[in-house]
Amino acid sequence: MIAIDLAIIWAFIIAFAVFVYVVMDGFDLGLGILFPLFPEKRDRDVIMNSVAPVWDGNETWLVLGGGGLMAAFPLAYAVLMPALYTPMIAMLLGLVFRGVAFEFRWRTTKERNRWDIAFFGGSILATLAQGIALGAILQGVHVEGRHYGGGWWDWLTPFSILTGVSLVIGYSLLGATWLVMKTEGALRDRAYHLSWIFLLAMLGAIGAVSIATPFLHVQYTHRWFAWPNILLTAPVPVAVAAVTVLLLRSLANKYDYQPFFLALALFALSYAGLGISMYPYVVPQSITIWQAAAPANSQLFMLVGVAGLIPLILGYTAWAYWVFRGKVKPESGYH
Repeated sequence: MIAIDLAIIWAFIIAFAVFVYVVMDGFDLGLGILFPLFPEKRDRDVIMNSVAPVWDGNETWLVLGGGGLMAAFPLAYAVLMPALYTPMIAMLLGLVFRGVAFEFRWRTTKERNRWDIAFFGGSILATLAQGIALGAILQGVHVEGRHYGGGWWDWLTPFSILTGVSLVIGYSLLGATWLVMKTEGALRDRAYHLSWIFLLAMLGAIGAVSIATPFLHVQYTHRWFAWPNILLTAPVPVAVAAVTVLLLRSLANKYDYQPFFLALALFALSYAGLGISMYPYVVPQSITIWQAAAPANSQLFMLVGVAGLIPLILGYTAWAYWVFRGKVKPESGYH
């Protein structure tokens, strides 16, 4: 019984870590994607200063999610990583280019445009890779025994490209609403306009992915539409509609803080829908969380450490955001 309980707990911990990463690094990557839409140096400096104090701590959750998957569900890690080598490497390269560009653009004037391009390119590459990897996992990977049995390019499909583009749109919405919350004047007004555009695009992306997903596997169709499952799944699209109405109203009334947190709520609901589709599989249709779980003693040992680590990370992250709260002004900043 303890092994089953620990497997569920670790599945929740990893899902939580990945979601927090999406929340915290999503708007950060979104700012990079939006960079070409703000050509003025003054605006770009404000955009980067809005996230400069906290951006480099966001990847902590990515490390926790990936490391937790390897330690708590080693079989799933051993199957998924070979299937996703290309998008994972692309994501890491994108994050490296973006991180280097973030710091180097402040140190040079002559080559600043090059680093701005690297910041944009790294952000969109990392986001596309994350979305494509998500789509590849959701559509399932070919498993033979306890190993990945597919090819090098199995991750590249129309559905994975759809999820990749959808994530780019979603992160762009988070970035735009973040700027609404953190900036003033013409920059804030431009961010409002972009928020409208990317909200409509994200609703289209959610609809497209939601329509395509049930066609991937019959299990997804049964999970969402078979009776009595529909009684449990129907609240998710209803909640998406309700949050969308609130988000539209907050943008129409030009509220500063509500749009960002309502956009996060849309991501949370989409993430919940993903969890509903996949559970109880960690490798969809092939390996359940119990089949992939490490021995109970190992999971219990790691759980003791994580029980102290996660509150610590949450604490210093919350403190950093609290210290650097409020609007960012052009004449002041982190750099």
